[in-house]
Amino acid sequence: MSVHSEIKKVTTETLRKMKFDKEKITMLTAYDYTTAKMVDAGGVDAVLIGDSAANVMAGYETTLPITLEQMIYHAQSVVRGIDRALIVADLPFGTYQSNPEKALESAVRMMKEGGAHAVKIEGGKEISKSIKKIVNAGIPVMGHLGLTPQSIYKFGTYKVRAKEDAEAEKLIEDAKILEELGCFSVVLEKIPADLAKKVTESISIPTIGIGAGIDCDGQVLVYHDMVGMNKGFSPKFLRRYLDLYTEITGAVSQYVKDVKSADFPNENESY
Repeated sequence: MSVHSEIKKVTTETLRKMKFDKEKITMLTAYDYTTAKMVDAGGVDAVLIGDSAANVMAGYETTLPITLEQMIYHAQSVVRGIDRALIVADLPFGTYQSNPEKALESAVRMMKEGGAHAVKIEGGKEISKSIKKIVNAGIPVMGHLGLTPQSIYKFGTYKVRAKEDAEAEKLIEDAKILEELGCFSVVLEKIPADLAKKVTESISIPTIGIGAGIDCDGQVLVYHDMVGMNKGFSPKFLRRYLDLYTEITGAVSQYVKDVKSADFPNENESY
């Protein structure tokens, strides 16, 4: 058993130590109390309240429409269900890019009202002033490089990023900038595995990959994808551990049949 599985509360320092000890970091998303309780009980090191809630909880095509107020609500719900894991919350699109003051205000609200332990924001050098402002206020920041879903209209596609040399060099440079600015960790999304390895070896803060190969210091997946609740979403990087879509629709279908046939409730299920 790992020494970190005995830790009562995972902190940003725990994750740094895990990188140093070469112990892999585990992270999953959660957006509500019930899921948060199950994910935490399963032993993940960190829980991400992702702006992917826009997709899996609200049915939006991109992460852009979700608001700070909605993300705070999700954070409040998750926080009540967590005993051990580090809780990181995304700052949604438009709440930190425009100016450092707004970025700090958004981060403060996420910590104060949402109860998160840290915030995650997308981008490198171009948002360095916002990161500096948040970190200087004592709020832990997790970076996010590679495929940054909030910039989807700039990219025009969800394909793998940083395949070209220039973009790969910028990504390595951005990772080093995030480290210098005081970020405690960085998510690397959908980039070539060899580039992720290079980034992981060139910085002292943990890297957490999603579609970025085995050499990152940890891995993150969207809970709904990992347990197979999303029928049509099958990226190469996703490993499904359950097929809940089939299980749940089957259970609902059986319930409908039982009610229609007057099989439910039976005598034992009645007062």
